[in-house]
Amino acid sequence: MFLEVRKASYIDGYKVELEFNNGESYLVDLENELTGNIFTPLKDKNNFKKFSIVFNTIEWENGADFAPEFLFELAKFQHQIASEPANKYGINDQA
Repeated sequence: MFLEVRKASYIDGYKVELEFNNGESYLVDLENELTGNIFTPLKDKNNFKKFSIVFNTIEWENGADFAPEFLFELAKFQHQIASEPANKYGINDQA
């Protein structure tokens, strides 16, 4: 099965909620992925918000896009990190 983005919703900052054709949904933060000339305009959040689904992934008005497989793997990774206990990374949340 080819992975496809079925729905995409802007949340805030550089975060987008994505629903994939395999039934999984994830929140992905793309702030650290906006590198290279094509992504420079998207650092302006007003431009970042202006995306649509084109050819089964999200695409911005300037033609920038990410492969759905990349978005899926990044979102899963971010979800996994966010779900793990902070002390696993040497962070003590007791002040």
